[in-house]
This record gives sequence, C-alpha cells and structure tokens, in this order.
Amino acid sequence: MADASDALSGPDDGKKREKLFSLINRASGWLDALGFAFLVPLLKIAAGDNPREQLTELKKALLYPLLGIGAFLVAWGVLAPQVQTSLGAIPGPVQVFEQALNLLEDHRAERQKAVAFYQRQDERNVKLVAAGKSDKVKHRKYTGKPTYLDQIVTSLFTVGLGFLIATVIAVPLGIASGLWGNFNGAINPLVQIFKPVSPLAWLPIVTMVVSALYTDPTDLLPKSLVISAVTVTLCSLWPTLINTALGVASVDKDLMNVGRVLQLPTAKTITKLVLPSALPLIFTGLRLSLGVGWMVLIAAEMLAQNPGLGKFVWDEFQNGSSQSLAKIMVAVLTIGLIGFLLDRLMFALQRAVTHSANR
Repeated sequence: MADASDALSGPDDGKKREKLFSLINRASGWLDALGFAFLVPLLKIAAGDNPREQLTELKKALLYPLLGIGAFLVAWGVLAPQVQTSLGAIPGPVQVFEQALNLLEDHRAERQKAVAFYQRQDERNVKLVAAGKSDKVKHRKYTGKPTYLDQIVTSLFTVGLGFLIATVIAVPLGIASGLWGNFNGAINPLVQIFKPVSPLAWLPIVTMVVSALYTDPTDLLPKSLVISAVTVTLCSLWPTLINTALGVASVDKDLMNVGRVLQLPTAKTITKLVLPSALPLIFTGLRLSLGVGWMVLIAAEMLAQNPGLGKFVWDEFQNGSSQSLAKIMVAVLTIGLIGFLLDRLMFALQRAVTHSANR
C-alpha cells in the first residue's frame, strides 16, 4: 500500500486516484458476490479516501457481522453446558474446535498410512521382480476408512452430480414451458404435485429403481452415491424449472416479435433472444436449486449410506461416544459454511454470465 501512496503523490495524482477508485468500484461487485464486501472500504482508505466515511461502511460490512457472530459464540458457550443429554453436556465452541482439529489430524494420519502402504507395496514388488517372480507382482488399492475431508469431497461430488442432472432436465423444460403455453399447461399440474415431495419419500423408490437398473456399479459411481444424486435431482430441479419458465415468459414481447419478423429459427430465437433476457431468473432458480440440493443431500446420504457428510453425522449419532456430539456440531457448521460458499460461487457466476450477456 506504501507503493500505491507514493504513486499517487506525483503530478498526475488526480488521474491516478480516479483510475484506482474506478478499479476498486469495478471490483466491489465481485467482492460483494464472493462475500468479501468488507475489503472495499479498506481498499478505499488505502487509496486515500475519507477514512470517516469508509469506517462507517466498514462497520456495516465487518464490525456488525463480527459482533453478531461473537454474541452467538458467547451465548453458545454459556448456555450449552446447561443442557445435559444422554451423551453428556452439549459441547461449546472450544470443544467443537478441538474436535475439528482432531478430524484434521485423523485425515493426516490416514494419509500417512496410505503413503506407507504404497511404499511397502512398491518395495515388495521391486523385490519380486529382482527375484524373477514378476508374475506375483500385485497392485492393490489402499482401503482405509474415508476421512472427514474425504467425506466432504464425496458430498460435494454427489450434490454436483445431482445438480448437473437437474439443470440438464429443468432448463430445457423451463424454456419450453415459457415459450409454449400448451406445454406449460401440460406439465404445470405435475410440477405442483411433485414439487413438495420430501426426499424421504423419494428415497425408497429411487433405491429400488437404481438397484434394478444400475446392476454394474463402478468405483467412481457406487450405487449409494447414484441413489443420493438422483434423490438430489428429484428434489432440486423444481426451482430452476419454475424460474426458467418465468424468465422466458417475461421476455419482452416486442423482442419476440422482431424474431418472428426476421423469421429466426427456434434454436436461434432461444440462444439469441430468449436466454440472454431470461438468464437472471434462470440463475436465481439455479441458486435456489443448489441450496435445496445441498439440504436434501444430507438426509439422502444418511439413509442411502453414501459415505459423505450425512453418513458421518449418522455414524457419530449411532456411535454415541463422549466426542460424538462435538463432531456432529463440526459437521453442522461445515454443512452451513459449504452451503454459504456454494451460494456465493453461484452468485459470482451469475454476475459474470449476466454481465457478459448484457454487454
């Protein structure tokens, strides 16, 4: 920042400052989308703006949220020990933080075991080759238990797969529904019937269908993961479908009339006229669908026994050790933070796509 101050002290001070503020203002939208809005007033202060005015903005963007989080942590730490369960008192922030560190340490220890396993295997195979017994060389995969971080990755992959399938189904149906009233009238009753169905109701049906059709599962897509992903799809496609239909139906009629006058084919009408106008609402639906999918996933993984965060919570609940409650709280906070980050990333993608579409 000292270099920036020196650069602004020359004869072109005004122009450089103006350019710097313009850069900060352009970046502010992205920082806000990614959840870093508090950096904007700090950057403006560093660039030489009025500190008093920017400190007011900093209070709104950083101080008040931190005060809210601090008040929550204090209330949690004071009230949690007062609640006694069959597993002991509800863990406070300190105990939960300790278990988070323990889970990270378990992950490191498991990775070290895997490295040692592959080293021993390689050494054994080298000795067999040297002894002329190449036919006895074997390459086995390490089969240790999945760690907490592995389960997070599995959950993200599962929700990503379910969300992708939901998007591929919902966006074309939404476009067709928005363009053609008769099609909308045909599928609207089905949307209204299936939209409120709980994942717990879908799961037994999905389990039976996947078990019947998916008879040769692979290591990348085990049956439990496919069941969870399909359940996520069935519960998360509705917000995207509805918002896409609404966005397409809201396209300016004059714009559509121009397309008819130019006799544009349907494909070009959709790509050149409909999608650019409907993108903001489509992305609103995608954000809602991703949020719904992430919530649904945890319940689906619990029942399908897919090795993700849902199964982790269920296993700790069944375990019933003195540390289980704290580990479950770690999972709850992890689920919330990942949900927030997924929403922020989708919002940033929305800004990128809709801005480029409107240029």
